[in-house]
Amino acid sequence: MKLKLYASLIVLFTVILYAQSQKPDLEKLDSYFSNALKDWNVPGMAIGILKSDSIILAKGYGVRNVKKEGEVDAHTVFPIASNTKAFTSAAIASLIDKKLLSWDSKVVDFIPYFQLYDPYVSLNMTIRDLLCHRSGLATFSGDLLWFNSNYSREEVIRRARYLVPKYGFRTTFGYSNILFITAGEIIAALTEQSWDDYLADNFFKPLGMTRTNTSVSFLENMDNVALPHNDIGNKVVPIPYQNWDNVGGAGAINSCVNDMLKWLQLQLHEGTINNKVYYSERTALEMWTPHTIQVVSPNSKLRFPSIHFKAYGLGWALFDYRGRKIISHSGGYDGMISYSCLVPEEQLAFVILTNKNSALYYPLVYKILDEFLEGTDRDWSSEILEIIIKNEGYDKERKEKQMQERILNTKTSLNLSAYAGIYESELYGQAELKLKNKKLLITLIPSPLFTAELEHWQFNTFTVNMTNFPSLPEGKVHFYMGMDGSVEEMKIDIPNPDFDFTELKFIKLSNP
Repeated sequence: MKLKLYASLIVLFTVILYAQSQKPDLEKLDSYFSNALKDWNVPGMAIGILKSDSIILAKGYGVRNVKKEGEVDAHTVFPIASNTKAFTSAAIASLIDKKLLSWDSKVVDFIPYFQLYDPYVSLNMTIRDLLCHRSGLATFSGDLLWFNSNYSREEVIRRARYLVPKYGFRTTFGYSNILFITAGEIIAALTEQSWDDYLADNFFKPLGMTRTNTSVSFLENMDNVALPHNDIGNKVVPIPYQNWDNVGGAGAINSCVNDMLKWLQLQLHEGTINNKVYYSERTALEMWTPHTIQVVSPNSKLRFPSIHFKAYGLGWALFDYRGRKIISHSGGYDGMISYSCLVPEEQLAFVILTNKNSALYYPLVYKILDEFLEGTDRDWSSEILEIIIKNEGYDKERKEKQMQERILNTKTSLNLSAYAGIYESELYGQAELKLKNKKLLITLIPSPLFTAELEHWQFNTFTVNMTNFPSLPEGKVHFYMGMDGSVEEMKIDIPNPDFDFTELKFIKLSNP
């Protein structure tokens, strides 16, 4: 009996010690966050952590605007960009519970004008397909249709029929904002409310998310709003807000840490909280189920040996880390990066909001996960920052190589006036080139802020800097001649991970 008692006490004592060793050190995390903010040269961020229904951290770091006073706190509003997608999926789930549609309902049954490049895909695309990125389109294909354009949500969807797929239907992951815009418009078609009003009435208001909205136009009359920032030269500078209303269900929400923790708490409770059912447990689990499998790259295997799978559910990215299922999503608005994360087995959730184009959130995600799941002390911030600095070095080498390969003292085939005129892309719309002060000035008519002077590079190629968008690097504009020797086509190539300018095939329509 005594031996059994001693054995039980040893087991109990071991469990207590293990539990104590797993207790997160919030002071250490707080200090780590502050130091990382400085190391990454990010003006401000807000972080919230929820554990077993208790908010254990909701705090701001740094400033809202580098040019004005004003510290970030848990009430500071940031655009959350693609973290919006989980809201759209949850809204669809609520309509499924009302038996207004199913995950496998056909999109054309609700959006008759929906059409993609392949007629079979157009007719057979389901709600489920919209929400898990398996349409066959390349990642971010067509995003220039909505980015800072004057196109409505409907017009963006209508123009998607010109996008040429990269993969077979339902074969490969290709992240698509346009299809989430479509999902939002299905909500509008079913409820006779806009996507915006449906979310406000069915999620924001009942959850008490009083500082959450779906348009930057609301931010003009709000206090305590973070401003987006970017690196220009050697300085971090604030950049203007852009109106993303037309991205709707894919990325239009603005929120704060306190509100986002309410949203994440609902997620951990699988759709029911305070005796109110927002969506069923059945649909919650469907959203957290892998639908589109992704490859775990060699780099990921090396850096994260405990990750065995990556996938996309319905509005959520899924992977495993240290034996737990992680449900998360990132969001990128120009000058703002965000991340939300759920670890259901641990009843853990957290959100990170930052006000600069920066990967700072990335090391902080794994620092938080390690603190709660393993207790290791790996310095993710320094490790990832070193990789970023190396990549910047590669970019510099690429630019230097381009300069070395440039053929100097060349001329254009024609006088500059011959390049001026109206060009049209079937997908995108029109672009105008004017000759002004002996230089060509390009303007993309659906997005007037895409305007810049062209500088001659070599032969019929010019460089272009879209200075209204500091996050975009220098690019090239190439002109191609027809059989008669006149300008026939223009191609814009601005290398960046978010927007494929080469999709826009501009054919010359007229001379000025």
